[in-house]
Amino acid sequence: MSAVTIRDAMSDPQLFGGTFGGDSFAAWRALLGGFYGLPLDDTESATFKAITGREYVSGVLFRELWLAMGRRGGKSQIAALLAIFEAVFNEHREQLAPGEIATCMTIAADRKQARAVMRYISGLVNENPMLRRMVLRENSEAIEFDNRAAIEVHTASHRSVRGYTLSAVILDECAFWHVDGANPDKEIVAALRPALATLDGKLIALSSPYAKRGILWDAHRRYFASDHVRVLVARAPSRMMNPTLPQHVIDDAMRDDPEAARAEYLAEFRSDIASFVDPELIADCTRPKPRELPFASDVSYLAFVDPAGGGADEFTLSIAHKEGDAAVIDLVNGRKGSPAGIVAEFAQVLDRYGIKRVTGDRYAGRWPGDEFRKHGIAYDVSELDRSGLYLETLAALNSGRVELPPDDITARQLAGLERRTSRSGKDTIDHGPGGHDDRANAVAGAVVAALGKANRYSLAALVAD
Repeated sequence: MSAVTIRDAMSDPQLFGGTFGGDSFAAWRALLGGFYGLPLDDTESATFKAITGREYVSGVLFRELWLAMGRRGGKSQIAALLAIFEAVFNEHREQLAPGEIATCMTIAADRKQARAVMRYISGLVNENPMLRRMVLRENSEAIEFDNRAAIEVHTASHRSVRGYTLSAVILDECAFWHVDGANPDKEIVAALRPALATLDGKLIALSSPYAKRGILWDAHRRYFASDHVRVLVARAPSRMMNPTLPQHVIDDAMRDDPEAARAEYLAEFRSDIASFVDPELIADCTRPKPRELPFASDVSYLAFVDPAGGGADEFTLSIAHKEGDAAVIDLVNGRKGSPAGIVAEFAQVLDRYGIKRVTGDRYAGRWPGDEFRKHGIAYDVSELDRSGLYLETLAALNSGRVELPPDDITARQLAGLERRTSRSGKDTIDHGPGGHDDRANAVAGAVVAALGKANRYSLAALVAD
C-alpha cells in the first residue's frame, strides 16, 4: 500500500473517490497534493498559489501543514481522511521497535469534537471492505490496524499526548484551544514534537482562524507565502474549499456580525479581539500565600457573588477589604451544584467574616436575593455590568492597587479575558470561546466594591491616556 498517494486515496472509487473525488474537493486535492510533493497541473498549481501565497515546486516533501480556513469547508472530513491515509497507506513497521505502534493522533478542543472526528474516521474505514478487514480493535477513541498502526482521538491536553510514537498528528480547530488564559496549544505542540521525531511524522493543523495569537497565528505570521522547505501555511475562505456552501449563508452572517463572519467564512484573523490583561501583571499582583486570609476583627469586609444556576459555570464568591489605597482579595471560592445549597454554604463563610450584605451580577434575576435573604443577608445588584467591572479592575491592577490570592483558576480566567471592539467603537470584555470567567467576575466585583468611587478617577485617567 506504500504506493498509494493522497491523490489516489481521494480519487480512486475503490478507496474514497466517492466522497472526495468530485469537483467540490478540487481545491483540497490541489493543496494536499502539493503538501505531499505530487505533481500538479496548471489549474491545481494556480489553486495552490492562491491558498498558500507561494509558487508550487514539485517534489518538496513538507512535514507541517497549517491551514486557516473558513467554517463548513470540510475540515473534519479531511482530518478523518488524513488520519486514515497516514495510518494505513504509509508504512512504518521497519522503524518500529518490538511491541511499538505507529500512532496517528487527532486532537480536538473537547470530547464532543473528538467524538465527531472519530465518527468520520470510523465511517470511512468501515464503509471500505479492504480497510475494514485490517481493523484489529475499535472503540470510541481508537482504531488499531494489523499493520502495527493506530488512530487515536484526544482532547487538548499536553499531559495526554506524551509517551507515544507518532506517525502524524492532526490538530483540529487549534485556534480555539486557548482556554481560560492557558496556552494548551503551545504546550501540546511542544510535547508532540519529540514523539514525531522517531518516524519523522507530519504535523497537520486545520482550523478556522480566531484572534491574532496562538500557534495557528504564529505559523501564519512566520511562514505564510514563505519558501520554507518543511512548513507549509495556507489560508482559504470557506467557498474556495467547499464551493457547494450557499453564498447566502455567508451574506447573512456578514450582515449580522461582519467581524465574526470574516473570520468564520473568509478565514481572516480577527483584529477586533485582543487580550485584556497581561499574565505578567496578574502574577505581579498575586501574593505568594496564603490562598485565603483569615478573619481579622479590625478589618471591614465586603463581598461580591457571581450566581450560577447550574451547568458548567461556577457559583462564585469573593471577599475583599481595603488596605490603604489597595483592594486585598481575602478569598475567592467557586462551587457547582444546587444553588440553594451553595448559598447556604456561602452564608456561613460570610458570617465568619461578619458580612451581612453582598453585591451580585445584575443579570442573575431575583432568585439570588431571595436565597440570600433566607439566611439574613441582603443582596444588592451591581451598578456596573461585567465589562465595567473589568475595566475598573484593570485600572487598579495597572496602578498596583490590587492584591490577588494565589488561585490558579482565577489567574487563568483573568488572563483569558478578551477585549472586543464593536462597530460603534464600544469595548466589551468577556471570556473567549469555551472559556469561563466566574471567579474573575467575582474578584473584579470585589475589587470595585473595595475601592469604591475613588477607583473611578483612576479609570478616567487611564481612558484619557
